[in-house]
Amino acid sequence: MVSEYVQSDQFRGARVHLCDLAGLEIRDCEVSGLKIVDCYGGDVSLGGDFERVVVNDVDVTAYVEAELDRRHPARVLAREATSPEDYRAAWDAIEKLWSATLERAKLLPEAELHKQVDGEWSFVETHRHLLFASDAWLGNAVLEEDSPYHPLGFPAGGMPPEEAAKLGLTLDATPTLEEVLSPRLARMAVMRRVVDGLTAAELDRVCGRKPADPYPEQEYVVRRCLKVVLKEEAEHHRYAVRDLAVLEAGRQ
Repeated sequence: MVSEYVQSDQFRGARVHLCDLAGLEIRDCEVSGLKIVDCYGGDVSLGGDFERVVVNDVDVTAYVEAELDRRHPARVLAREATSPEDYRAAWDAIEKLWSATLERAKLLPEAELHKQVDGEWSFVETHRHLLFASDAWLGNAVLEEDSPYHPLGFPAGGMPPEEAAKLGLTLDATPTLEEVLSPRLARMAVMRRVVDGLTAAELDRVCGRKPADPYPEQEYVVRRCLKVVLKEEAEHHRYAVRDLAVLEAGRQ
């Protein structure tokens, strides 16, 4: 049975020496200052939001970011958006990407879209998460809707189940893709209307709410909240097409 450690700080500042860590998985953790020294293995994978990554004394951060930008131009549009026109251009690109990818995904049997590739979210779970992200950062923070959270929304792994329940989320739901796409596409249409009507003044407006209770108490500006939606869409599209390729290859 695999050992699992959740919300623990017992490894903070620890030193692991002469141990067999084959197959070790570290997920949704704070890893600032993590060092792997004089280790060996045939297959090592890193994924996440890292400010700086050094491999064998070579800083590969810029190379990795440049390569990701080359493969996924929408992430550049999302990251660098500053003007209302930039936000519209980024959303244009994201809408086109998802339109094509959804057509591609629908060629697979429904069961395939619920499969997790290497422990990542399934295609359906990805859309549940993007639904939650836009509900929180757009519906709640920017628009201050009375009931912004759809029950099928799926938050990041770090949100405690009890906090998700307070938002009315049904984490253990097993909806079909079409059931998720109904509220998901409706929320995307709301984002379309918002970016179409954006002004410079609106981008700098301070929101009256934070995205959700678990988020810290601080100032949230419209431009920041909308950029979170853009970046979530761009990055999770990258993950989705990566995993779709694996699912498609498995059926050949």
